[in-house]
Amino acid sequence: MSLLERTSIGRDTRLCMSLSGRPGNAGSRLHNWLYGHYGLDCVYKSFSTSDIAAAVGGIRALGIRGCAVSMPFKEAVIPMLDGLEASARAIDSVNTIVNDDGVLTGYNTDYVAVRDLLTRRGIDPAMPFLLRGSGGMAKAVIAALRDSGFSCGTIVARNRQNGPALAAQYGFDWREDMPASGAPLLINVTPLGMEGAEADRLAFPAGQIEACEIAFDVVAQPADTPFMRAAQAAGKMTISGAEVIVLQAIEQFVLYTGVRPDAKAVARAAAFAHGDEVAEKLREA
Repeated sequence: MSLLERTSIGRDTRLCMSLSGRPGNAGSRLHNWLYGHYGLDCVYKSFSTSDIAAAVGGIRALGIRGCAVSMPFKEAVIPMLDGLEASARAIDSVNTIVNDDGVLTGYNTDYVAVRDLLTRRGIDPAMPFLLRGSGGMAKAVIAALRDSGFSCGTIVARNRQNGPALAAQYGFDWREDMPASGAPLLINVTPLGMEGAEADRLAFPAGQIEACEIAFDVVAQPADTPFMRAAQAAGKMTISGAEVIVLQAIEQFVLYTGVRPDAKAVARAAAFAHGDEVAEKLREA
């Protein structure tokens, strides 16, 4: 059954969904393409909400199989769940909810995706990094860096509670303001460059981008942020938020369905959802 061959949604169709402050279409396109490719009677739909408790209650009450969780809900959903998988518990951040007959468990597939990308790209863990941000996604990225062997890094975060605590937890440095000099690896884990009010803002000063070796941006809407464009123009290696979102979505797909897509299906789904450039990067990595 392909996407175009689906003619009806019945009572046995399983619903999966996402909750985000800024819902997009890419996740729905990727999951629904894979459902069609593997002949699964499932449908994926993105939502936003102003009442996160009611939304999570609906997941349980309506038997929704799984839910992706994006900003600003990754930490807020935790008290509403029945349990946390190990990575989500350690990071204290959830990006995936799995519903097993009314029992809701939180996972963090962002962590898995970032750790996988660092390995695929062969990034030397001895490389110092400068990371901007301290929210739920930052927790996943920092934990993945630490568990991949990175030991020299600085977290730049204006939040005087989250920033120092996060740095201390994982053994990195913290500072409130952007330093004059950067690092070989620059990582943006803030909304800077995201569609909306922050769309035109660089995540790092131009001079730091010129001097870095690798630019990594978790923003996926759009993947072509000002930070990514500046780094590409300067000839730097780039890792985009679209790559992260594809790999974390594949892990969600596995949790929801029990099916592990092969590399060819992943590339085709990524091309359908995000374009050929992202699919090609994932093939090369």
